[in-house]
Amino acid sequence: MKGSTHTTPVPITGTALITGGTSGIGLAFARALAARGCDLVLVARNRQRLDERAEELRAAHGIAVHTIVADLSVRSDVDVVARRLEDESAPVDIFVNNAGSGLHAPLTLRDVTVHEQAIDVMLRAVLVLGGAAGRAMEERGTGIIVNVASVASQVAMGNYSAIKAWVATWSESLSLELEGTGVQVLTLMPGWVRTEFHERAKIKTSAIPEFLWLNADRLVADCLADLERGRTWSVPSKRFKVLSWCADHFPRAVVRRATAGIRKGRG
Repeated sequence: MKGSTHTTPVPITGTALITGGTSGIGLAFARALAARGCDLVLVARNRQRLDERAEELRAAHGIAVHTIVADLSVRSDVDVVARRLEDESAPVDIFVNNAGSGLHAPLTLRDVTVHEQAIDVMLRAVLVLGGAAGRAMEERGTGIIVNVASVASQVAMGNYSAIKAWVATWSESLSLELEGTGVQVLTLMPGWVRTEFHERAKIKTSAIPEFLWLNADRLVADCLADLERGRTWSVPSKRFKVLSWCADHFPRAVVRRATAGIRKGRG
């Protein structure tokens, strides 16, 4: 079982850089790490929201918060963030590779711009930034990288699932590549989380049972607890651990039928 894999845990201290750090899971990470005394570097597209979140976190926790305005679908902006991750004059001890958005678009679209943008943000940027963090941390002999994948990667829910399946495999590969270097890499596999994520992507959620929804703060608390246990794979909540196991072990035809039902409910 992937969740049972352990490595030597790295202390959750120092400076954390979080992509998509102004809302949803990213903001929950920012608040949880700030509460532990970590200084923050928040990365997002919206300057006003970045400034508001930074001031909120400084006031609540008395920490240093820096911001980077970056659109991770733009390669030059990704390079700016990569340089910050590799800046040895101000080391990043924890990198949360989180930025992303919902994607609910047919695979048969003639204009694939929306798919290309999703690949740029949730695949290319994850690759470039995770590599930058890994190089810098390996050189120092310590660090934490959290890559946000999804349990959606275990079922066929369109290009979002395909992208997150890549993230999950790539993150596990990075963990193996950096094993023994002092760098802890954890793959986070969230389920459905109460955030702005689905609304922005215009994904219907009324068909999703209430008991399946997760609270972002609780999800992050579970993830940080798994980091402290030295785990390299985190599926927050017992219910999604069960669902994840079922997706991996049930007959493909059964998983396919269940996935088809969920797809219909999303509209």
